Amino acid sequence: MIFTLIKIELFKTFAKWRTYIGFIAIGVLFPVIMYFLKTEGGGIVDSSMRSIKNEFLISGNLFNAWVVTEFIMNSLWIHVPFLIVLVAGDMLSGEATAGTFRFSLIRPITRTEFLISKFIVNLFYASSLLIFMWALCVGLGLYLFGSGDLVSLADGMITIIPESEAAMRIALAFGLAIISMWVVASLAFLFSSFIENAIGPIIGTMAIMVFSLIISNLPVDAVEPYKPYLFTTYQSVWLEAFKYEIDWVKISDSIIALGINIFAFFLISYFIFIRKDIRS
Repeated sequence: MIFTLIKIELFKTFAKWRTYIGFIAIGVLFPVIMYFLKTEGGGIVDSSMRSIKNEFLISGNLFNAWVVTEFIMNSLWIHVPFLIVLVAGDMLSGEATAGTFRFSLIRPITRTEFLISKFIVNLFYASSLLIFMWALCVGLGLYLFGSGDLVSLADGMITIIPESEAAMRIALAFGLAIISMWVVASLAFLFSSFIENAIGPIIGTMAIMVFSLIISNLPVDAVEPYKPYLFTTYQSVWLEAFKYEIDWVKISDSIIALGINIFAFFLISYFIFIRKDIRS
């Protein structure tokens, strides 16, 4: 039954025009960014490497698909969650607004099955958006800029990753980014479980995310004890993929922390929804 419900929810989700806003935004914006980067001709890399060019002989295509992909991920990472919550925030609140909750639940299914199917589709949408972003960045990037070594500026340090590892590092970064965005989708899903319009979950999710992001990056000793409890502290785990030596312990710890947040948000959503008085 749960697989049938997932299929139904997938159809309902991808039948809405709102679902495609993120894909359209990425599909239009990323080629435009790449066009201007192509026109600019690698000045970003040149300016970043200026400090070491006098001491080292650097050759090869340093302005390539892998460098451009990392640059785009760094530049637009705060904007991607907004595209995700546009759909995630409508998962349950959209049903309440349309008055279709009662109609959906008169079928021989439980509220638990209904909620789980919604949540899985919610995570699937977030994953599909990131996979589309990865495919577009890499595919179009290779066509426009070619391949080469990955010059990474993660944590303000210049790291040169060999071309043979670049594709794997980018794939790892996007895989970690998907888990990171699942937290955003889960938080929006939580708001959607008790707010009966789509605007509330969007505003609430982005407000909490921005607030947590500011606190987790605030260089003040007074907030240090609270940082481990903020999900934004672990969301930048995808940057670990661009370190010269991958810290798998830090990655696994971050995945566990993000997983706990995802489960907690779903659990709260479950207790809210299971007790919800559905009148329409």
